Amino acid sequence: MSSQPLLQTARGKRIALPTRVEPKVFFANERTFISWLNFTVILGGLAIGLLNFGDSVGRISAGLFTAVAMATMIYALVTFHWRARSIRMRGQGGFDDRLGPSILAVALLAAVVVNFVLRITGTGRDLGEGKGRAS
Repeated sequence: MSSQPLLQTARGKRIALPTRVEPKVFFANERTFISWLNFTVILGGLAIGLLNFGDSVGRISAGLFTAVAMATMIYALVTFHWRARSIRMRGQGGFDDRLGPSILAVALLAAVVVNFVLRITGTGRDLGEGKGRAS
């Protein structure tokens, strides 16, 4: 028996061994993407409800919630493809995103605050009134 190591290399030279990416990593990425899309469908449903059954303040809020939902859909798609490419290229590093959810929370807070302020002050009520009425 030889006492030589199985793989011999020169000093300071690294050996590149292929790494196997487990399927659960791809499925976790898809599961996260579907979770984001589930949230946007719920937010879009809220916007459609406000649009169909609300007054002018509801229509303004519906527009804001629709914009947030569409921006979230685009963010989820871009993040999904970025993570999938990183996984395929066997990128070592973090796949987490701290900026996206924070921006989403601020956008949702802004939409709710605008809805609340318009509802309390009654500013948006004059926008839709008077349509279809004979003077």
